[in-house]
Amino acid sequence: MDASTVARLIAVGRLGLGAGLTVVPGVFGRVWLGADGTTTAAKVLGAGFGARDVAIGGGLWHALENGADARPWLLAGAAGDAADLLATLAARRSLPLLGRTGVVAFAASGAALSVWAARQLAP
Repeated sequence: MDASTVARLIAVGRLGLGAGLTVVPGVFGRVWLGADGTTTAAKVLGAGFGARDVAIGGGLWHALENGADARPWLLAGAAGDAADLLATLAARRSLPLLGRTGVVAFAASGAALSVWAARQLAP
């Protein structure tokens, strides 16, 4: 699979996950954070994370569709994923197994694939 295809899949994934987090942040929050994920504060934070991913996914898709440089969008996504990964690892003892495992897997693979695609798409 070429870097452009991977980047498009990353964009679609960010748009879908971001939309879900924005619309139903409590569902995602409960999986990631456990019972604390259903609090109002966690829902507000989850919706913000969701909006971040929608913006990055939309910007990435737009760049790819219009022949613009997609690397800044890929690297912005990688930075967000790295932050999610590090925060989850730091709090791992307080998080449910499913949430920490899922976020670590998604965030690590998202960051790695985004950096790889950015390097491959370099001029």
